[in-house]
Parts: sequence; structure tokens; C-alpha cells
Amino acid sequence: MFLNEYAFDQRVSSFMSGVYGWMSCALAVTASAAYYVASVPSIFVYVQQPSVLMILLFGQLAFVFGLAFFLNRMSYITALVLFLLYSFSLGVTLSSIFFVYTHTSIISTFLSTALMFAAMSMYGYITKSDLTTIGNMSFMVLVGLLIGMIVNMFLQSAQFDYFLSGIGVIIFVLLTAYDTQKLKQLARGLLVENQSIEKVTIFGALTLYLDFINLFLFLLRFMGKRTEK
Repeated sequence: MFLNEYAFDQRVSSFMSGVYGWMSCALAVTASAAYYVASVPSIFVYVQQPSVLMILLFGQLAFVFGLAFFLNRMSYITALVLFLLYSFSLGVTLSSIFFVYTHTSIISTFLSTALMFAAMSMYGYITKSDLTTIGNMSFMVLVGLLIGMIVNMFLQSAQFDYFLSGIGVIIFVLLTAYDTQKLKQLARGLLVENQSIEKVTIFGALTLYLDFINLFLFLLRFMGKRTEK
């Protein structure tokens, strides 16, 4: 019985390793795409056109909704390709941060994000506490945050933006722990039912990837040093 339980835990651990592996790969693709586009003025100017940005935005939404709602109908390779294409397109979109914030600030914020993400994800993985309530509350506050950001598009208040960025950091710190626990529980449930979890690895990687990216962006807005104009 002990050996069976140990083997079961090892399979769950292997699943989570795959999730972190593909998440890290996607982050590398995003960072590389963002830096390359920012380094080539002609490409950067082209992708910053409103029409191109709209195409990228709708394409990114299509990638996310496709993976979220049609994962069961896709092959593992198709899901992986869509995930990596999404991470690449997001990198192209995020290339503008290199002109808004200093490179040192971007690097230090990325490292801070990595440490915070690792700590909260580890907590979510090992804790015995049920984080469902925290997750539900975070989603509710996230809706309020989105409304606040839309309102601030008209107010243009730097102080309000700073406040919203701080809230955003807290939300995605909590969601990182919650999503990690949820993915671990999902893997255990699928393994108990002897279902394939290979494609679920991509869904898990996308979930934590989005947590990391949003945490990074809100942290950058909260503590990033802007370039002098």
C-alpha cells in the first residue's frame, strides 16, 4: 500500500514538473520575443500599429479560449503549439515595456516575481489547508480590479493606478497558491480515474503562466522605474 501511494505521489509530482517545465518554456519564449521585437525598430513600429495590436489581441483571446474550451478535442501537439504561439504573440505585445521601464527595473522585477511565484506555488502545493475560499475571493476582487482599471482609463489618476497595481499583486500572489493546489488536486483526481493527463499539463502550464505574467506586470507597475523622457 505504501509503495502504491508513493508511486501515485510520484506521478502527481511528475505532472507538476511538466506543468512548471512548459510554463518556464513559455516564459522564455515570451521574454525572447519581447526583447527581439523591442531591439528591431522597424518590427516594433509595425506591431505597435492599432490594427496590428487588435489582431494580436483577438488572436491571443482565441488561443486562450481555444485551449480552455476545446482542449479535449485537440491532440497534445496541437495544444502545445497553440500555447507556445500564444506565449510568442504575448511577447510581441509586451515588447513596449522596454521603452516604458528601465532594463534594470524589468530584470529586478522579473526576479522578484520569480521568487514570489515560487514561494506561493510551493505553499499551494504542500499546504493541507483548503484554498478554495481564498481563490473565490480573489476572483471576485479581480472583477472589481478590472472595473477599477477601466474607470481609471478615464480618470488617468497615477495614485489610483498605484493602488490598483498593489491590489493586483496581492490577487495574483493568492491565485498562484490557489491554482497550484487546484492543479495538484485535478491531477490526483484524473490519476485515480486512470484518465490521461498529458494534455492537462498544457492547461496547467497556461494557468500558472498567466498568473506569473499578471503578477509580473502588476509588480512592474507598482515598483518599476520608468525611463526618463
